[in-house]
Amino acid sequence: MSAPRFRPPETYVHGLEGPSVVVPARVAAWLERYAGLRDLRTAHRGADAEVDAVLVALALAAQMWRQRTGVSSDQGTDQRNQPDQGPCCDLSTTEAADRLNMTDRGVRAAIARGSLTAHRDGDRWRVAPEDLEHYRAGRAA
Repeated sequence: MSAPRFRPPETYVHGLEGPSVVVPARVAAWLERYAGLRDLRTAHRGADAEVDAVLVALALAAQMWRQRTGVSSDQGTDQRNQPDQGPCCDLSTTEAADRLNMTDRGVRAAIARGSLTAHRDGDRWRVAPEDLEHYRAGRAA
């Protein structure tokens, strides 16, 4: 029997006085990027002190994960003093393949399956560094 690919949900639940969920920093970054956690935190600020604290903790964990992995994020930075980064920071499928130790064809297949998020830039696929790290972590799990 093979080991499960991902940890079962109950491994994230802890606590003696009441259940708490431990959220990995990479998952917090994913939630910020794809589930609108930043907007949620801003829209409901002050409604519940504990909710505020947890949402801020998730943002902090996401930021720490991005720093540790070298993934940049424009959230929370003053873009007026930053050079326009745009698509130049995104990776080609060849660059992504090099970083993942796989073939360019494998990267394109992952994009086609929807397991690696990418966007079109003309006739080429581009992969954001953060999306690449999420894909890498998902493969490793």
